[in-house]
Amino acid sequence: MALLVGNEILELQDGETKTLIISDWTLGEMDITPRSGGGQKRIRALRLHVPADQKPIGPTYWDVTGQTLIEQMLPHLQRPDFHRRRFTVTKHGIPPTARFQLRVE
Repeated sequence: MALLVGNEILELQDGETKTLIISDWTLGEMDITPRSGGGQKRIRALRLHVPADQKPIGPTYWDVTGQTLIEQMLPHLQRPDFHRRRFTVTKHGIPPTARFQLRVE
């Protein structure tokens, strides 16, 4: 897996929703420093490239680090028509027990 650098982690608050149109994606790994302390660790991450009008500041991608959300998204992203779909993500709860709801249209 590729090491992803220049992290732009998609962080949502409890109950917050974000809708994305994804033009490309990469499954890789990134190094993070957990907020709970301790040293750096390497985790699996999903980089989602989006149009510039969806993210006008900074790089035009979001990095997803929630493992359950990655697993929900991958089957949809592996379809050849993924770029024509709208991915709506809602976060429920706070870490470490937060969960994500995914709707794909």
